[in-house]
Amino acid sequence: MFRVKTRFAFVPLVVALVGCGSSYGSTGVGTPPPPPPPNTVDATPSELFTPATLTVTVGQTVTFAFGSLAHNVFFAAQAGAPADIDGLNANTSVQRQFNTQGTYNYTCHIHPQMHGTVVVQ
Repeated sequence: MFRVKTRFAFVPLVVALVGCGSSYGSTGVGTPPPPPPPNTVDATPSELFTPATLTVTVGQTVTFAFGSLAHNVFFAAQAGAPADIDGLNANTSVQRQFNTQGTYNYTCHIHPQMHGTVVVQ
């Protein structure tokens, strides 16, 4: 009789553990976010451009991804530099195509300590 009670008392614990384990994978809880698109520069809330230097080939497009903190992108004046990304950009992405080989430095005018470089080969 004691053995039967022990088995039945153990069943709810097993059901609870199995229930927790099966919902973990099906809801996506704990799964990593998808990777960013290739050639993406993140303007982070910690006031950094990541990566600080991005290398692309001639004709490729770079996505500048702005999170919850507003940023902009101003390129140093030089031939072949794409158009600046002015304004207060938050929670959006803006693309720029790089059609000329060279090294393009840029900064955020809102946060002047933020600098980045796109190297076009």
